[in-house]
Amino acid sequence: MLYENLIAPFADFEFMRRALLGTFAIAFGAPPIGVFLMLRRMSLMGDAMAHAILPGAAIGFLLAGLSLPAMAGAGLIAGFLIAIGAGLIARATPLKEDASLAALFVISLALGVTIVSLKGSNIDLMHFLFGSVLAIDNAALGLILAITSVSLLVLALIWRPLVLDSVDPGFLRSVSRAGGAAHVVFLALVVVNLVGGFQVLGTLLAVGMMMLPAITSRFWARDVTGMIVVAVASALISSYAGLLLSYAADLPSGPAIILVAGLIYLLSVALGPFGGLLWLVWPRRHLEA
Repeated sequence: MLYENLIAPFADFEFMRRALLGTFAIAFGAPPIGVFLMLRRMSLMGDAMAHAILPGAAIGFLLAGLSLPAMAGAGLIAGFLIAIGAGLIARATPLKEDASLAALFVISLALGVTIVSLKGSNIDLMHFLFGSVLAIDNAALGLILAITSVSLLVLALIWRPLVLDSVDPGFLRSVSRAGGAAHVVFLALVVVNLVGGFQVLGTLLAVGMMMLPAITSRFWARDVTGMIVVAVASALISSYAGLLLSYAADLPSGPAIILVAGLIYLLSVALGPFGGLLWLVWPRRHLEA
């Protein structure tokens, strides 16, 4: 019974194994980026950047069809252009960066949907917006694995300045100039990971795998390392359980994964030891932490 419900779908079907491997790869790469976005109070930036990728990927689709290199490359370029553009507008006008990003991501979403509609069908549009987890091929899987590997390596290299810039930017500025470079590299990691997530979950849901586990981790850990461990674990559970749910209940796989991640988040809000509602109603003794 346990084998049939929990293991057989992945043992019997190759597309389920590919989907599991692809979502597991995203689960190791995207949530750590989400943790730092949360710590830097940039949580909504992930959503903005996910939408920013869409017009680039749509242009790649318009020129080359469903070509992975074309869509991924054009999506990367679009993401970087939107990030740079938002920064330039913020520096040249009274607008702050979050406001300029909000304006640009709405424009990007509308432009991307329009471009896809010029050549594609409703099925293509749904693929762009919500992804196609069960249709991951070798090229997409290789891209996701490469993005995760590079992200973890780069994150390890910039770990110290990134952590200091997230928790005490004033101190980092007083002792080093590495904060600015670390911030630029970090923004590049955000864009790259969203491109990887776009291949699986689409532009509307890619940010869910990045941010929901990261926000969930805040209720279970206090230090950065602990939050990253919890975020990755939450993303892995969401991927596995979401795929099983989609298989058993005949639901769309991407939304099922994000719904499971959302359920874990809501349970954490209620039960998490650090700020959960249960502990606010029934606080621990003063000397217990």
